[in-house]
Amino acid sequence: MSNFPFGFGLPDDPDDGDPGKKKDGQGGGELPGGDPLSAMFGSLGAGGQMSPQDLGAAFQQLGQLLSYEGGPVNWELAQNVARQTVAQGAADGSKDASVGRHEREQVEEAMRLADLWLDGVTALPSGAGTAVAWSRAEWIEATLPVWKELVDPVAERVGAAMSDVLPEEMRAMAGPLLGMMRSMGGAMFGTQIGQAVGMLAGEVVGSTDIGLPLAPAGKAALLPVNVAAFGEGLGVPQDEVRLYLALREAAHQRLFAHVPWLRSHLFGAVDGYARGIQVDTDKLEGLVGQLDPSRPEELQEKLQQGLFQPEDTPQQKAALARLETALALVEGWVDAVVHAAAEPHLPAASALRET
Repeated sequence: MSNFPFGFGLPDDPDDGDPGKKKDGQGGGELPGGDPLSAMFGSLGAGGQMSPQDLGAAFQQLGQLLSYEGGPVNWELAQNVARQTVAQGAADGSKDASVGRHEREQVEEAMRLADLWLDGVTALPSGAGTAVAWSRAEWIEATLPVWKELVDPVAERVGAAMSDVLPEEMRAMAGPLLGMMRSMGGAMFGTQIGQAVGMLAGEVVGSTDIGLPLAPAGKAALLPVNVAAFGEGLGVPQDEVRLYLALREAAHQRLFAHVPWLRSHLFGAVDGYARGIQVDTDKLEGLVGQLDPSRPEELQEKLQQGLFQPEDTPQQKAALARLETALALVEGWVDAVVHAAAEPHLPAASALRET
């Protein structure tokens, strides 16, 4: 087997840049459908009881949302929603738990062995200086800076595209209203992203599952609670499951550390996608004209159904194609070297590869 499948190899020049410095994204130009007010006022009007203290707290939170003056996404809200989602448990019913000393030692040993085995099948040296074991909540905290880097360009472009829909004279007259709308837009984005990141934290086993480097550089991570859930019912010893997943994490780390243009190419894809977001004003005016003014809830329903979701432009489709190709190459390389490294040592390597 070649040490450099799919064209990934050690660069001749460590300062070699990204040959295609563009950013595109998997994200979409879709206004988020999450409703940050539902958690505050969910029990009102539904027969529920709310104490004066609860009502005061709800209005205080509403005031904080409306006074938000940060970027296109309210990341403080996103962080809180993600942690709340994790606290409620994963889809399989498992709960998050703090990582004990024994679990940390198991992860460190698995990563050490993984790097040793990978040395025999690829010329790319180890890409991780440290191995860490994270709880789901710790995964959220550690990866949030990268989510911000990925999502902000898309959210900012969606907000700008929506503002461009209004005539210039109307934007000048509606300045305060637009400011409030931006605050609420940041809250809606924050709610939706927080829910998505929180749900993902209940499923991932490491920091590179989605094909992108989410952890700080040089850190290889596994989530023991999710590794255990992944291995449940497979009939494979947990040690083998942990080692196989450690091989995948370590292989990703090598690739991202020693192919310097790869990270910027993938992340650049997100920005390239965002730059292509456009809103068809004629279509939007027609859709808005069909709304019934006597039914304010209809607007919320249409928002959740993607009323303002722009169609992908040719530029965005090209950006997505570049991203999908790069992710497929990353996955192909990781799959090849992990299988070569695992097969001589793990009896269940082929079964785990299929899983």
